[in-house]
Amino acid sequence: MQKLGLNQSLSQKLSPQQIQFIKLLQIPTAELDARIEEELEINPALEEGREEIADDNAEPEADYDDNDDDDSFDDGMNDDLNVDDYLRDDDISGYKMQGDGGGDDEDREMPIAMTSTLTDALLTQLGFLRLDERQTIIGRQLIGSIDNDGYIRRELEAIVNDLAFSQNIETTTEEVEDILFKVQTFDPAGIAARNLQECLLLQLDRKDHHNPVVTYAIKIIDDQFEEFTKKHYDKIQKRLNINEEEMKEAVNIITKLNPKPGGTASGDVRTQYLIPDFLLINNNGKLELSLNSRNAPELKISRSYAEMLDTYDKSNKKDKGIRETVTFVKQKLDAAKWFIDAIKQRQQTLLRTMNAIIQYQYDFFLTGDESRLRPMILKDIAHSIDMDISTVSRVANSKAVQTEFGIYPLKYFFSEGIATDSGEDVSSREVKYILKELIDNEDKRVPLSDDKLEKILNEKGYNIARRTVAKYREQLNIPVARLRKEL
Repeated sequence: MQKLGLNQSLSQKLSPQQIQFIKLLQIPTAELDARIEEELEINPALEEGREEIADDNAEPEADYDDNDDDDSFDDGMNDDLNVDDYLRDDDISGYKMQGDGGGDDEDREMPIAMTSTLTDALLTQLGFLRLDERQTIIGRQLIGSIDNDGYIRRELEAIVNDLAFSQNIETTTEEVEDILFKVQTFDPAGIAARNLQECLLLQLDRKDHHNPVVTYAIKIIDDQFEEFTKKHYDKIQKRLNINEEEMKEAVNIITKLNPKPGGTASGDVRTQYLIPDFLLINNNGKLELSLNSRNAPELKISRSYAEMLDTYDKSNKKDKGIRETVTFVKQKLDAAKWFIDAIKQRQQTLLRTMNAIIQYQYDFFLTGDESRLRPMILKDIAHSIDMDISTVSRVANSKAVQTEFGIYPLKYFFSEGIATDSGEDVSSREVKYILKELIDNEDKRVPLSDDKLEKILNEKGYNIARRTVAKYREQLNIPVARLRKEL
């Protein structure tokens, strides 16, 4: 028997406008242009440009200590439309923007020169060989199997199967390997190698074999490769019966070889640049913060759509077609207004968050000294600007600031604290900076182990464990002491 019951519960849901704001907040400046273009395409009530009645005398400055009290975000619109709301000044350009007033040429993209890819260059060289049709097909298959870094990592047996299924050619691994050896004579040197050892040997084979140092280098890679990768130079010297100077010269030749020959060929790759979201200038000791101009696009409500709605609003509302048209136009105007409000709220949130970070890390932004960075977590900034931690996280994870010392991602300034003997907390960034200095200045013939680094840091007053030293070293992409050893 079924029973009916009544339950009362509370739930919290985000409105579509709040979701739109969150999505706009977390995207970086480089993607904002594409998102705005997408909105302009799907909503004819949204247009680019300033309102005709905009106040051009608005103060553009936005110093680091400005406080924006307008934190509210309109979660919804009234059902009854007021056309005047869409005709008023939206004051989009209320912040100092770098690059305002520039011509159309600012966003014009530079043409990309036509260049040949690595595959094109190899296929051209294949054409110079006197191969029959069958061999040419095998050669093309091999070239097509080369990775971007210049290696063939696919097993020859698999390539034989590929030729059988895709080209209907029955062959053997011996025949494929014979063609592979021909491809390996192509430029750049080391191309089509199956592993690093073969890649280095292919490059050494093109050097002067009458030079005894080259001969030693070949023997090291051919016979002592595993010991070489572990930098066991003493063992190699004894096994090859060579002195320290000859060993040093041979290693010098090897280290100048290219481990990724595919990267030397030019292709159709376009360079990507990091676009900062904020610009910070030190003006005679006063830090001035501004948004990148791309963060404040000039958007407005379409006046023709607003006038259209006004006209329909005065017409016969009993007509079903007119009512549907009014509903459609109103929805588009609402969506355009919400989008502009979300963009404005995005600007306010970005500035408030960055201002709080600057105040917290003021000494660093004045000097650029990494040792001046204070321990700072998301909760510190969230509490300072009275916002949720998730909001600060969305800003910090995808934004960057340009300073006089370089471009930094915002998450760079967040770090945990390390206790010192004096009882104070210092930023883990400071400890990493000191750790890197110790390793940079060490004797490379006898590099410092993690245990020794731990003792040195403890002597400097930093209470840090060996496993933490190892963790920070790995985060700095510094290898273990054994692999840092040099002759």
